Parts: sequence; C-alpha cells; structure tokens
Amino acid sequence: MAAPAVAGQSLIENLAPGHAVATDDDILKELQEIHKLLTPAAAPPPPKGLLHEFKTFLNNYKVLGLAVAFIIGLYLGMLVQALVKDLILPLIGIPLGGVIGNLATYSVTFDSQMFMIGDFLNYVITFIVVAFVVFLIVKMANRYKLG
Repeated sequence: MAAPAVAGQSLIENLAPGHAVATDDDILKELQEIHKLLTPAAAPPPPKGLLHEFKTFLNNYKVLGLAVAFIIGLYLGMLVQALVKDLILPLIGIPLGGVIGNLATYSVTFDSQMFMIGDFLNYVITFIVVAFVVFLIVKMANRYKLG
C-alpha cells in the first residue's frame, strides 16, 4: 500500500517499492478501452419490406382503433334505427290514432308515385338520435380530456 503523500512529493514517488508505474501509453490504451465499452452500439438499420411498411401504417394511423370504432358505430346505428322504428315512431303514432296507421311504413301515393314518408321519418329521427349520442360522447371526452 502506498504511503500518504508528503508535501512536495508526487504520488509516483510515494509508490511502494516493486510497483510498476503506468506509462502514458498504458493509460491511453486503458482509457480507449473504457471509452469503447461505454459507447453504445449503433442502432440496427430499420427493417424494410411491405410487411414492415404495413405494420408501421397500422401503428402510425391507429387503424385498428378506427376499425373498432367503425364496427361499434355501425351496430350503434342499427340499434338506434331499431329504437326509432319499433319504439319512437309508434309512440308518435299513438296520438294520431287510426288516421295514419303504422307511422314507420306510412306512405302517400300521388300520381302513381309512392312517397315513403314513414321511412323518411325513421331516418330523420335516427340521425337526430345518433347525432345526439355522438355529441354526448364528444362532450364526455372533452370533459375528461380523452383524445
């Protein structure tokens, strides 16, 4: 073990007898090896090909989430259409009594042309209900800062 440094003496002079003193070249080689070990390896080149591009497309544009939203929206529309045709239109038709009959299938014939008023009402009310549901979803998403 080396003795404590005495004022005016260098550390090399204080080394115990028999210890080899490192040269500048040895120190430089050791520092180069340390630097090589600490330097991170280069990143591998990005994969190429159609499959990789497709995966990147799916990730970047959130296609899977869009597909799920589309399917849910499709069935939500069908559910709302059934609600309007089977519940709301009959409720509207109750006060009208037997004057019109089934409001969902009500039609008017004029000059041999059939106007499907009940079908049109079905789609208008369905649109209003779906628009209201979308409005509520967006309002909740904004409130909770989702997206």
